[in-house]
Amino acid sequence: MLNTLDPITTTAATEAAARRQRLKSIIGGSTGNLVEWFDWYVYAAFALYFAPHFFPAGDQTAQLLNSAAVFAVGFVMRPIGAWIMGLYADRKGRKAGLALSVTLMCAGSLIIALTPGYETIGVVAPALLVLARLMQGLSVGGEYGASATYLSEMAGRQRRGFFSSFQYVTLISGQLLAIALLILLQAVMTTEALNAWGWRIPFFMGAALAVVVFWLRRGLAETESFKNVRASDTQKSGFWMLITRHPKETALVMLLTAGGTLAFYAYSIYMQKFLVNTSGFSRETSSEINAITLFIFMLLQPIAGGLSDRIGRKPLMIGFGLCGVLFTYPIFSALETTKDPLIAGVLVMGALVIVTGYTSINAVVKAELFPAHIRALGVALPYALANTLFGGTAEFVALKFKSSGWEQGFYWYVTAMIGISLIVYLFMRDTARDSAIQED
Repeated sequence: MLNTLDPITTTAATEAAARRQRLKSIIGGSTGNLVEWFDWYVYAAFALYFAPHFFPAGDQTAQLLNSAAVFAVGFVMRPIGAWIMGLYADRKGRKAGLALSVTLMCAGSLIIALTPGYETIGVVAPALLVLARLMQGLSVGGEYGASATYLSEMAGRQRRGFFSSFQYVTLISGQLLAIALLILLQAVMTTEALNAWGWRIPFFMGAALAVVVFWLRRGLAETESFKNVRASDTQKSGFWMLITRHPKETALVMLLTAGGTLAFYAYSIYMQKFLVNTSGFSRETSSEINAITLFIFMLLQPIAGGLSDRIGRKPLMIGFGLCGVLFTYPIFSALETTKDPLIAGVLVMGALVIVTGYTSINAVVKAELFPAHIRALGVALPYALANTLFGGTAEFVALKFKSSGWEQGFYWYVTAMIGISLIVYLFMRDTARDSAIQED
């Protein structure tokens, strides 16, 4: 009797331990991702306060244009970071890539926190700001591919959509924490103090948290996918291999990302400034609307990710594409004229519900397109290129349209790009049914 039960007991204990390790790794990877994106989004959340320190005096839209241009500059480094750290994660391991990316983010945050203003050191101030954002862009370029690959490989086949959705849960959480910190500082500090020095606090916090994350990531378990690649004689990851052996998948990632990332940045990052600069809400009201809607948006990600495990990835992406094409222009047009915070919140929430069809599953879809030996690079590089072209420039393009007197042009631009991605969603394979991730 004992001989019969012992193997069963041992197997059950082993499986339970494996599940605990998998959950621990997913939580650990997600926590690090949260801090990385907190550091990245603090820049956007506090731009209204620090822009006058780094750029010459001018009207608010001009200063926001300058800060948005630097935000876009950070995206220029993202493809380079995706290339370098995608290769690193494919060759040295997913957790090694994650540890390297958070180190660069920490350094960038410290530079911004410590740099004196334009009135003190002149053009050196915006130059150091650009340098910091270039470092952070390099970090985030590698972070997305490494974290998306890590979470997708760590998740089991049956719940891959659910667990990989935490890549965007933590991304949104980082943005939400940045906004929550902004609201807190607005409540406990005077406007004068926040304008003078209070805006530096989140950058110091981000750097400190990044140090903690570095320590956490050093203790993560490696994925079975990478262990299998390392044990085999598979050719090493490389740019030439990516574009010659996986050109279709590379193009797919760029095209499915274009509309999704632009919509996400338009509906969330730029929205805070839109509510102030166009709708006429106060900074405080705009921050509160953004915080509440983003919190609900965050909760929707695992629900939609879990749904994709049941019905497939394509229906969610197609739903985003159709609704984005139909409702982007009406939502922004309504937000132009509303003065009621409740109505504004409902409209913003509607936009975020629409883009959930992309955000909740975009990481796993990309990971499921590529074999393990080139997965981190395949996820990271084409995504970063599309994100640089469309996500990183979203605020700059929106403000350019506004300064030219035709703000509605931006609404049509977002609609058109979502429409292009919709065509891709309609004709691509459903990666939930045909995945390149072989491990269970």
